[in-house]
Amino acid sequence: MSNNKQNGNLVAIIAMFFLYAMISFVTNLAAPIGVIWKNQPEIGGSNLLGMMGNFMNFFAYLFMGIPAGKLLTKIGYKKSALLGIAFGFVGVFIQYLSGKPSGLTGFYVYLLGAFVSGFSVCILNTVVNPMLNLIGGGGNRGNQLNLIGGTLNSLSGTLTPMLVGALIGTVTAQTQMADVNLVLFIAMAVFAGAFIVLLFIPIEDPEMGKVTKDTVFEHSPWAFRHFVLGVIAIFVYVGVEIGIPGTLNFYISDTSAKGAGMAAANAAAIGGFVAGTYWLLMLVGRFVAGFIANRVSSRMLMIVTTIVGMIFILCAMTMGKSSMVNMPVFTGSSFEMVTVPISAMFLVLCGLCTSVMWTSIFNLATEGLGKYTAQASGIFMMMVVGGGILPLIQNYIADSSSYMMSYIVPLLALAYMCIYALFGCKNVNTDIPVK
Repeated sequence: MSNNKQNGNLVAIIAMFFLYAMISFVTNLAAPIGVIWKNQPEIGGSNLLGMMGNFMNFFAYLFMGIPAGKLLTKIGYKKSALLGIAFGFVGVFIQYLSGKPSGLTGFYVYLLGAFVSGFSVCILNTVVNPMLNLIGGGGNRGNQLNLIGGTLNSLSGTLTPMLVGALIGTVTAQTQMADVNLVLFIAMAVFAGAFIVLLFIPIEDPEMGKVTKDTVFEHSPWAFRHFVLGVIAIFVYVGVEIGIPGTLNFYISDTSAKGAGMAAANAAAIGGFVAGTYWLLMLVGRFVAGFIANRVSSRMLMIVTTIVGMIFILCAMTMGKSSMVNMPVFTGSSFEMVTVPISAMFLVLCGLCTSVMWTSIFNLATEGLGKYTAQASGIFMMMVVGGGILPLIQNYIADSSSYMMSYIVPLLALAYMCIYALFGCKNVNTDIPVK
């Protein structure tokens, strides 16, 4: 490989890593901001409605998933990324405007902003995952690049709920969106800067998997059984990844008898720190996995992490608030010991398990698809809507039953992903031409 080609690949990889971080920055705004909205008098403390911003963010994937995949084939990776960044700026700006009107009107404006932001992260996800996989040549190397990029994604995801939680501190009916304007201003500045920088970075689309007007499609990704089952796995996985920390944030922040029993003075801040520590452990998991992924298969990573994740959730559901433990939480600059229910500790540990699941499922489901990879990525993005639907179901159960009972949703989802890794990920359609 020539030096120019290597340098071009390096620039492309760095750019994709940066976009990886932006994805979680926008996505992880929803849960902590939802704590503000659920405590407004018009919302009445409903966890279901508090999670609606998260739902709208992921609901956008249902509409943009397929078009985002088509964008790659029509305008290429760079222009698709620029379009995604532009959507991100507009979406965050609309969320900023939601703090101007009062009551339900502001809530509806916020939901619109979350929906537009969903278009952004969908497009960026569609660009990042296949490009890193293709640059790496697929297989374990492609998985390794995605895991390293996922480390930056987790770092951004770690800091976002912490920053929002620290800004809002004690959540009351008087807490408003204006209290988190600093976070929204940072997000808009990041998007504007990223757009300008990426505009001048030369990024060539990878040759592997490139689709031209002369490419003939005899089939579709749906013709591959391992892909179809993988689509379901991605649907439930994103629900697990978002539902565990999102509901945990609500649980810690809830100062009623139903909540974790934290002091009202700092419950929201601690909730943000605890949820952020979950994302920090995802960062740790991805960082470590990035060094071993070229030697350990995606299938083995999935089997081990899904089983351990189910054990953690079962422990959390069983023990609940039976005892309190001192747990180190990351506050953005250092670690501090806080007293939380033992269930919170087990749920935070799930971050180590979920850290490797996205890239592992993506690589297992797209392995051997060749020219169908771009189409498959679009379908995958559409199914990320699970990150909105499953947490919504989970918080409906939390409203009607208890927070710990609601974790039956991610438990069942992990069980499916384990079955997929054990029995459903093998490509049995090897007779279909993919070049």
